[in-house]
Amino acid sequence: SYPSRKPEQAGILSALVGTIYLMILTVLFAFPVGVGAAIYLEEYARHHWFSRVIEVNIANLAGVPSIIYGLLGLELFVRAMGFDRSLLAGALTMALLVLPIIIISGREALRAVPPSIREASYALGASRWQTIWYQVLPLAFPVILTGAILAFSRAIGETMVVAIAAGM
Repeated sequence: SYPSRKPEQAGILSALVGTIYLMILTVLFAFPVGVGAAIYLEEYARHHWFSRVIEVNIANLAGVPSIIYGLLGLELFVRAMGFDRSLLAGALTMALLVLPIIIISGREALRAVPPSIREASYALGASRWQTIWYQVLPLAFPVILTGAILAFSRAIGETMVVAIAAGM
């Protein structure tokens, strides 16, 4: 049941449902963007100084404390974008929190696919996107999913981000 001042009627229903909604929205925002960024950075981006700067920034963002993400979400989503203290602001902030972890694990998963798989697909006349979609992603998906699950489990445990950004 819902929280109550009477101990015999107290429950966690609102906190449980709020957590489920928050995580569903976080997954919807973070997973496609994170996997897409990993595919772009690993398969399409040229390796020059700008891509190295992006890689270093992503690696640094993975180590930033969650309180900083909470303050960023408060300023960006609550104040600047006018989402007020809502579930959407909390989910977008959580998505920012887990995005570097998903990108890093996705890139490592894509690197782990042997080059011979790509070469065989190209030899059969597949385009670059067909090779990635039909050959590389199915082989890398279990590792990408494992990294995403670990990232989302971190997000469930981060209460300060939600307390600041969503006002719950």
